[in-house]
Amino acid sequence: MGHADYEKIEVVGEGTFGVVTRARVIKTGQEVAIKKIRKPSGKNGADLSTLRETMLLAELRHQHVIELKEAYSHNSALSLVFEFCILRDKTAPLDTSRIKGYLLGAFRGLAFCHANWVLHRDLKPGNLLLNASGHVKLADFGLARFYGSPGRKFTGQVVTRWYRPPELLFGAKHYGPAVDLWSMGCIFAELMTRAPLFPGGSDIDQLSRVFSLRGTPTDESWPAVSKLPDYIQFKEVAPVPLPTRFPAASPAALRLLGDLLSLDPEQRPSADEALAHAFFDQAPPAASPAELVPRARPPAAQQRGEKRPNPDAR
Repeated sequence: MGHADYEKIEVVGEGTFGVVTRARVIKTGQEVAIKKIRKPSGKNGADLSTLRETMLLAELRHQHVIELKEAYSHNSALSLVFEFCILRDKTAPLDTSRIKGYLLGAFRGLAFCHANWVLHRDLKPGNLLLNASGHVKLADFGLARFYGSPGRKFTGQVVTRWYRPPELLFGAKHYGPAVDLWSMGCIFAELMTRAPLFPGGSDIDQLSRVFSLRGTPTDESWPAVSKLPDYIQFKEVAPVPLPTRFPAASPAALRLLGDLLSLDPEQRPSADEALAHAFFDQAPPAASPAELVPRARPPAAQQRGEKRPNPDAR
């Protein structure tokens, strides 16, 4: 299939990467999201991150990973065709059952990615989408990378700042799946409070906000933290008890949240371990996908396929 096989409905997103259009397949009427990639200035063809995203999503086929249906070229521009998904309606009620439903879908998708040696590196609420059946989908793999090579160095300038783990803020170049689990902890907290947990305005402010809740790390609590490339000493503060910050959360919810927000990445659970946590076994049960289906289509501005923001933006 190609450009002529789709009928444009409306533009639903635009950024430095290009334009996302809601469209339908002419023959079947199926709705899709088409991301038309804007060419990098002065270059021919798509940029490297787009090619990596295309290759990764061509391999990552899972119920909780957004489906890349095809890629085609039209007028020398690359377009990626995704299943049509939407953002969660932030005005809809979000009780414990729904929070569990969102988290289970996200952890399942993340466990699949990690089992296939892929780090997402940009998890945040805006990259957890819902399809028409109510299945949570991990989206936006523009910053994702394979991580299986021992000793491989990565950039620390990934993950939107508010969801970026402290090891990356301290300049770590060697890291693994734990970076995604920190982001999931931030998302979990945001689902409970409906407000970002650590809305830092700079990297220093971000670390300060993290330590004001979780306490200042030491080489005893986080081995070799002082050896990280961009480490700086912060004023010593004690951690705030999570029940104080999240008084409505259950003890099991706080245990999972505390594990995910461990400053030492070695202490964070894997995605599989998070899925097996007692929080998901206790009442109330997690909402089913059918219960997560949006009751009404959100405004066009909330509909999207995928787009990649500036890593230092919200």
